[in-house]
Amino acid sequence: MPTPPSLDEIRIAATRLQDVIIHTPLVPLHTYDPPSTILLKPETHQPVGSFKIRGVFNAVASLSPEARSRGLSTVSAGNTAQALAWAGRHFGVPARSVMPQSAPASKIEAVRAYGGEPVLVSTEEVFRFLREHAWESEPYTFIHPWSNRDVMIGHGTIALEIIADCPEVETVLIPVGGGGLIAGVGSCLKALKSSVRVIAVEPTGCPSLHASLEAGRPVTVDCNTICDGVAVPYITQEMYPLLKDLVDDVILVSDDAVKAAIKRLAIGNKIVAEPSGALSVAAALTISPDDRGLTVCIITGGSIDPEELAKILTA
Repeated sequence: MPTPPSLDEIRIAATRLQDVIIHTPLVPLHTYDPPSTILLKPETHQPVGSFKIRGVFNAVASLSPEARSRGLSTVSAGNTAQALAWAGRHFGVPARSVMPQSAPASKIEAVRAYGGEPVLVSTEEVFRFLREHAWESEPYTFIHPWSNRDVMIGHGTIALEIIADCPEVETVLIPVGGGGLIAGVGSCLKALKSSVRVIAVEPTGCPSLHASLEAGRPVTVDCNTICDGVAVPYITQEMYPLLKDLVDDVILVSDDAVKAAIKRLAIGNKIVAEPSGALSVAAALTISPDDRGLTVCIITGGSIDPEELAKILTA
C-alpha cells in the first residue's frame, strides 16, 4: 500500500507547481433558481485541459536529472499522455505513452502536438502492459499514472485550493479510474478537514472501485462506458487499502446521466467537459441538497471529440 501523501509533501508540490498550473476557481453550477449548493472546480482550464498536469509534472520534476534524461514513459487513455508530453517538452526530454487505439482522436492529436509519442495498441495490451510491468524492459523512466506517490502528491494540491477557497465545504465528488486523483485529493482533504465527505464517482459501466469495496478485496469488472478517462477495469492490490480508508461512499451514474451533465455544463456554465470530467456533476444532481450539503465537483478534463460533443448537445 502506498503511504498516503502528507500535507507537507503536498504543500511542497504546490510551490513546485505554482508557475506551471492554474489555481482553478470554484464556480457555482448554473441554475435558474440561485444560489447553487454545487460548486465546480474546472480543471479543464489547466495547460493540458485536465488535472493530470498537477501529478505528472510533480512526478517528472521530482526525478533526478539522470532519470529524466532517459526520457519519460507512461500508460494513458489520453490525459496523462498529454501531461507527460507537456512535461517532457518543458524539460527537453522525449515522452512516450502507450495508449488504446480507441482513445478519442482529440487526445491522440494533442499528445503529438505537445511533442509526445503516442504508441497505439489494443485496450487489452494497455492493461497487459500495466499488469505485467512491461515498462521495466524499456530504457525510459516510467511514470505510473495512478500509483506513483509523486503523482498522488501533485493531485493533492487540488484539495489545498478547495479548502482555501471554500473552508465550509461539506462534500467533494471525485471521479475514479485507477485512484490516483482521489488518493491525493482525499488524503489532503481528510488532513485539513476530517469532516469532509470524500465521494468517489464511477460510471455504471465500469464500477471497479464499487465492486471491490462490495467484495472486500480488489476485483476486475467489465468496462463498457463512454467515460474513457476512468475506464480502468480493476483496482490494484496496492491502491485498494488506501482507497478503502479514504472513500466515504461511491456513487454510480449512467452514461445518459453523464451526457445530460455535459450538456448542462456546456449550455449553462459554458464549460466543455469530457465524459469522465462530467461524472462528478452527474452524481451531484442525484443527491438531495440536504444529504450532500455544500458540494464541490471536480471537473477533471475537457478533451472530447467535437463530433461527440455536437451529438450530445443536439440530442
